[in-house]
Amino acid sequence: MAPVAGWYPDPAGEAGTERYWDGEGWTATTRATGGAPPPPPPAPDAGATPPPPAPAAAGTPPPPAATPGPPPAGGPGPGPTGVGGISTELLTDERFAEVGSGQRVVRQNSRMLKVVLGDDVLAKQGSMVAFQGQIDFDYEGSGAAKFLKKAMTGEGVSLMRCRGQGELFLADAGYQVHIINLDGAGLTVNGKNILAFEPSLAWDIERVKGAGMAAGGLFNTRLQGHGWVAITTDGDPVVLQTDQPTFADTDAAVAWSSSLGTNLNRTVKAGALIGRGSGEAVQLAFQGEGIVIVQPSEGSIVPPHSH
Repeated sequence: MAPVAGWYPDPAGEAGTERYWDGEGWTATTRATGGAPPPPPPAPDAGATPPPPAPAAAGTPPPPAATPGPPPAGGPGPGPTGVGGISTELLTDERFAEVGSGQRVVRQNSRMLKVVLGDDVLAKQGSMVAFQGQIDFDYEGSGAAKFLKKAMTGEGVSLMRCRGQGELFLADAGYQVHIINLDGAGLTVNGKNILAFEPSLAWDIERVKGAGMAAGGLFNTRLQGHGWVAITTDGDPVVLQTDQPTFADTDAAVAWSSSLGTNLNRTVKAGALIGRGSGEAVQLAFQGEGIVIVQPSEGSIVPPHSH
C-alpha cells in the first residue's frame, strides 16, 4: 500500500531537502527540510499517468523503485533540558543561570547580589533571598554611640552578620544593585540604600553640614577603608562628577564621595516646584572633586489613608 501524501526526504539524495509525495508518485515540488509547506500541487487528472520519479542528482545512484517509508519518527527536536524530571526554558536561558565567578562578590543580575562566604559580611536585615551551604545569620549591634544616633536621626541601617561557608544571595525590594570598591576612600550613603558591605569598612552616622538636628532625612552613613559596599537604587542612577557646582534632591541623592564638601542650598523662591516631589526649597550642594550618585526616584511614597 502506498504511503499517504506528504513531505519525505528527497529520494534524489539532496541533503536538507524534502520532496512532496502526492500519494501515488513524486511531484516536482521541493522545500527545505522543516520549511513552511507551499500550496499543495494540483491533483492529477483522472486517468493521467503519474509523473516519473524525480531525476537523481549527477553522480548519485537512482532512488530505489520501492515507495518511500513513513515519515521520520520523532517530531520536534529535543525539548528544554530537564533536571529531576522538570523541563523548562529557565534551565537553558543563561540569564537565569547562577553566575560562576572566582570573585567574592558579584552581581547575580541587576537586582541581586551574590556573595561567596568565607569571611563574614554585613548585610541589611531581611535582605537574604537564598543561600547554599552552611551560613548563619546573627543580629549585628552598632554600639551605644551609633545606636543613639540612629534613634535620634532615623538614619543608619539594621544589620545582620552573615558567617559560614557557601553562596549568599541578597536583594532589597527589587531595587537595582551596584558594587562600589573603596581603596582607602570614604563613601557617604543614604542608609536605606545600603545592601551589604565588608566588616573591614568602618562606618558611622554623620550629619550634613548646615542641617540642624531637627531637620529630617539629612543624616547619612559614612563608610571608610578598604573593601566593597553594595548599594541599591530605585531605577537607573546617574553618576555626576563634581567638576562644577552640583546640587541634588535630598531624597534622590543616594551616595557621594565623602571627601566632598556638603551644605544645604535653599532656593530663593520657596514656592518653586523644582524637585520631583512638590515644593522642595532645599537641596544638597556638593563642592570638591568626587562623584555623586543620584537615582530617578525619591523613594516609595505612602498614599494617604482615608478615614
